[in-house]
Amino acid sequence: MNEERLRLVRDRVRPFPDFPVPGVLFRDISPLLKDPAAFRTLIDLLEDHLRASFPQIDFIAGECLDSRGFLIGPPLAQRLGIGFVLIRKKGKLPGPTESVSYALEYGKAELEIQSDAVEPGQKVVIVDDLLATGGTMCAACELLKRLKAQILECLVVIELKSLKGSEKLKSVPYYSLLQYD
Repeated sequence: MNEERLRLVRDRVRPFPDFPVPGVLFRDISPLLKDPAAFRTLIDLLEDHLRASFPQIDFIAGECLDSRGFLIGPPLAQRLGIGFVLIRKKGKLPGPTESVSYALEYGKAELEIQSDAVEPGQKVVIVDDLLATGGTMCAACELLKRLKAQILECLVVIELKSLKGSEKLKSVPYYSLLQYD
């Protein structure tokens, strides 16, 4: 049954060769988001994984910048009956924030989180659509560590294994629903 549900999700991920640059095979989740049954199945699978793995989660944190993690995080948090915490591009959140800069392929970027987003010791799962090189996910982990949150796991829909992003996470556990080379 799980394989059938996983196949429904995998079948809705569309490959786009040479996007955004030649040589890159982009994995597009737009068809997954368009199909209510497939999207519901995705959230079901992620919910099942989290419920089986962790007796208590206080928050889902999601990266809300150029990624699509924010499309997955809030419905998952809603299902679990917990809150969702925003991690955004620098300058997009009001009030006191913590920020961290990280390297991109061509330059740098900054992420931030509101300073009161979580209390020390609260249990957080970071959710994103994709784990590629790991830079953004590591930055999100750093922000939550600064707030003294307990990061239970980094949870992604797609992992691009050949880019070795999981190696950057070091001791932070991660889980990917779909893996591609």
